[in-house]
Amino acid sequence: MDKLFTLSEINLLKALSNEDLKEMDELTQITLYPKNTFIQTPDTFVEKLFYVKKGKVRLYQLNAEGKMFTLDLLSEGNVFGELNQVSLGTRNLYIEAIEESHICTIDQIRFEAFMLEHPRLMMNMIGLLSKRVGQMSLLAQHLALENLSERIIQALIKLAHQFGHMREGAYMKIDLPISHQELAGLVGASREAVTMALQELAHNHMIKTGFRTIYIHHSKL
Repeated sequence: MDKLFTLSEINLLKALSNEDLKEMDELTQITLYPKNTFIQTPDTFVEKLFYVKKGKVRLYQLNAEGKMFTLDLLSEGNVFGELNQVSLGTRNLYIEAIEESHICTIDQIRFEAFMLEHPRLMMNMIGLLSKRVGQMSLLAQHLALENLSERIIQALIKLAHQFGHMREGAYMKIDLPISHQELAGLVGASREAVTMALQELAHNHMIKTGFRTIYIHHSKL
């Protein structure tokens, strides 16, 4: 798959014409990150906009004891990073490739000039930021108002829609290996509490679990 076609599939760029995409293509640089390598740490942060061309990445923080808290998992077409006054909230995060990933970056100065000349891209950027704010607001509501089991179900629904799922009988397999610790970071709970909640959800036939694999009942999607 060539770079121009990949860029046309990135949500932020869908409103651009073929001519605009060709110009945008000249602004990009693609870097291959092997599995389990850092794209960014808080100490190596630079102001750039990133696109996941291929692969999957994890965004997380570490507490004082070095415990990981996963904040988001991104796949092909997702955008992250910061440019001047445009922030997607990744400045102080660790960003790691959880499988071999091709990451596309755009130079800040040239991209800002490009946006001013292409208002459709600017509107797409505003839409992306609005969606991100909405997702964070919804997450805050879930964390504040819902019990742990419901928060887990909501997180699994998000992962199923984000990474795709395969039907297996009455269940859908989430196409992403995820540990109890990673899920705990997504729902703001301890690993032990998440393990107990998953056991209860499985007992009630709302999910099935395997080694780093979770299936969610199709009625929840």
